[in-house]
Amino acid sequence: MGWWRETIDIVKENDPAARTTLEVLLTYPGVKALAAHRLSHFLWKHGFKLLARMHSQFWRFWTQIEIHPGAQIDSGVFIDHGSGLVIGETAIVEKGVMLYHGVTLGGTGKDVGKRHPTVRKGALISAHAQVIGPVEIGANAKVGAAAVVVADVPSDVTVVGIPAKIVRVHGKKDEPVIHEVEEKREYYVNKLEQAKDASHRSSGL
Repeated sequence: MGWWRETIDIVKENDPAARTTLEVLLTYPGVKALAAHRLSHFLWKHGFKLLARMHSQFWRFWTQIEIHPGAQIDSGVFIDHGSGLVIGETAIVEKGVMLYHGVTLGGTGKDVGKRHPTVRKGALISAHAQVIGPVEIGANAKVGAAAVVVADVPSDVTVVGIPAKIVRVHGKKDEPVIHEVEEKREYYVNKLEQAKDASHRSSGL
């Protein structure tokens, strides 16, 4: 199955408003942005970085979707509406991911190297959610609208709020399981922060 066919089918599958292939091609900015990113990413990987940035900025103007040409985006990703969506340079977005308008896959401004999120297969990130830093959104996880995610999200959970907290595991509101998973998550977040602080202090000596 070609990239175009797969992309169009994903749109039709997930958006009941999509009636025909021609409509999807002509009126869905997410499809245009993802198609343009394929060329931008090709140019970026082959060393034409300025040209890649210029090309991505041109399509940012037309679609209101900003995808850095360095970002790795698999086929089968669905961007719905898309206006205001931002995907940073070192972000990774896997097959089957759904992204809505206003989503940011951004950096903290403090990290180096891998600075942006990784979104695993089948995850859903709702409108205006902000996923910040080199965190991982697990497979089939759901991030609620306007949530702010600053720590890894396990697979098959739903997170909401600022900062994002787990409210469902495997689609169920099982309080003991949620509490256990959230405790483990907070433990690893604290350990990571301590390691970062220690690294910053040692580098300042």
